[in-house]
Amino acid sequence: MRRVVIGATAVSMALSIAACGKAGDSDKESGGESSGGSKSIGLLLPDNVTARYEKFDKPYFEAKVKELCSDCTVEYANAAADPNKQAQQVSTMVTKGVKVIVISAQDSAAIKSSVKAAVDKGVKVVAYDRLAQGPVSAYVSFDNVKVGELQGEALLKAMGSKANPKANVVMINGDDADPNAAQFKQGAHKALDGKVKIAYEQSGLWKDTVAAEKMSAAITQLGKSNIAGVYSANDGMAGGIANTLKGAGLSDLPLTGQDAELAAIQRIVAGTQTSTVYKAYKPEADTAAELAVALLQGKDVKSMATDEQTSASGDKVPSKLLVPVSVTKDNIKDTVVKDGLYTVAQICTAQYAAACKAAGLQ
Repeated sequence: MRRVVIGATAVSMALSIAACGKAGDSDKESGGESSGGSKSIGLLLPDNVTARYEKFDKPYFEAKVKELCSDCTVEYANAAADPNKQAQQVSTMVTKGVKVIVISAQDSAAIKSSVKAAVDKGVKVVAYDRLAQGPVSAYVSFDNVKVGELQGEALLKAMGSKANPKANVVMINGDDADPNAAQFKQGAHKALDGKVKIAYEQSGLWKDTVAAEKMSAAITQLGKSNIAGVYSANDGMAGGIANTLKGAGLSDLPLTGQDAELAAIQRIVAGTQTSTVYKAYKPEADTAAELAVALLQGKDVKSMATDEQTSASGDKVPSKLLVPVSVTKDNIKDTVVKDGLYTVAQICTAQYAAACKAAGLQ
């Protein structure tokens, strides 16, 4: 029944575009030019809460596509954390005549039928950052198990002598609908199990508010004096957790993160977050653009995606896995500043000036 509704919507949209006579006007929001051409590539990102997607991934991807194919256009849409909306966006892209879709799935399982429907229409699909289920042609991301290991190792290092099998650690994991979350969790447990006690573990759904609530519940359950460290699967959630810890008088407690968001780097400088994981956005977006253009041109991408990952749907996918880097106060200059992700001036605003000076950034 759901397929019928989606199909009817797609037909309605197609008729609407035809009646307007000009598709270009309807594409302004997505950043593309006229749609329906054989050199049209779709980019579908999962949410507009995580800072990286709109600020870095989208512009880097668009720039690389333009560099590789000057007459290619990029149709863009953001799911705003709504898997149903993302499914409709796939259908809309297919209706517009997009030949390759690069998608970071909001829900990797829910998007499976949409991926299959697109592929059945002759559209190639590239999974970006998250491995979508279904017959995707290629996948680019980071070694996500390694990301979790780096987080766990950084937490242990920050805990120092307090890291022992009886030390209580709180784990706030990502959204179970995101396959990356399971891999981060796997890697973190690999690093932490046996070395500390995971006393409280919940999903924060990639939301700072939810993570803050979970952290508050952990403090109530365990007692604030009985927590030795906190694993947060990403920086967005770490922000909410840091606020809860501060309110409980625990702002110096070791706390991990991931994504190297500017706010997280500032928290690391200030000492309210211990570490993050830097996954360089430009190489990932560039690789996705290279794969998309190659598929658009009918090329085999196995020479570019030399790894292989098996999705939860059992599909074996040619993959390119990039290397993540742990970031602490000691290597901010040699990572995010050196790569031009942020300038010292952006990090060291008036609020953080003294902390930056103490950290050797100014």
